[in-house]
Amino acid sequence: MIRVLLVDDQAVVRAGFRVILEEAGDIAVVGEAGGGREGVEQARRLRPDVICMDVRMPGGDGLEATRAVLAQLDPAPAVLVVTTFDLDEYVFGALEAGASGFVLKDTDPDELVEAVRRLAAGFGLVDHSVTRRVIAEFARRRPPVPDGAAARIALTARETEIVQLLARGFSNAEIAAELVVETSTVKSHLGRAMTKIGTRDRLQTVVWAYQHGLVGERGAGGAS
Repeated sequence: MIRVLLVDDQAVVRAGFRVILEEAGDIAVVGEAGGGREGVEQARRLRPDVICMDVRMPGGDGLEATRAVLAQLDPAPAVLVVTTFDLDEYVFGALEAGASGFVLKDTDPDELVEAVRRLAAGFGLVDHSVTRRVIAEFARRRPPVPDGAAARIALTARETEIVQLLARGFSNAEIAAELVVETSTVKSHLGRAMTKIGTRDRLQTVVWAYQHGLVGERGAGGAS
């Protein structure tokens, strides 16, 4: 059973998400919080697998809560950012804080359930259309880090190639087809690359690739 904590200042949103998620059968909403500070306290006590976090709460404390949860809990839960606007400074801040994915508040119920399942399984929402657009905007607003070249040396040529394709929006199967290798080989290389660069999931690996200048080397286009 996937354990979920809902953090949103609107009670009606929490109630709606609870109904949607618990109807899935394999998801249990173990707690709710109306603000960031309460959300961190609940996360410490309940140890959820996934937190659905509203970052546009009064004072913007959803961002602080995301940072606190990911810094203080080990293992840390996956944070699913729930936002009203798809291109929003709060979303960029959540990505930098370590969020694993995000959805819009008016998303289809099935997509919300699938997002929670994916994050619980360790996958970020790299293939989500909104995520791809926000990642591209994130890259445009955040220039590569100064020591990007040094950070990339740890990766082998094949690992670098796979991370680049991932950042361009390719799935594991599409990467395998592009490189003419087995999907299992892609998973192995990607797993080693993530361990080396210290990212928890696919979304944060994409963020890392943009920050360290990998994407521009092969073009910013991607598979749909």
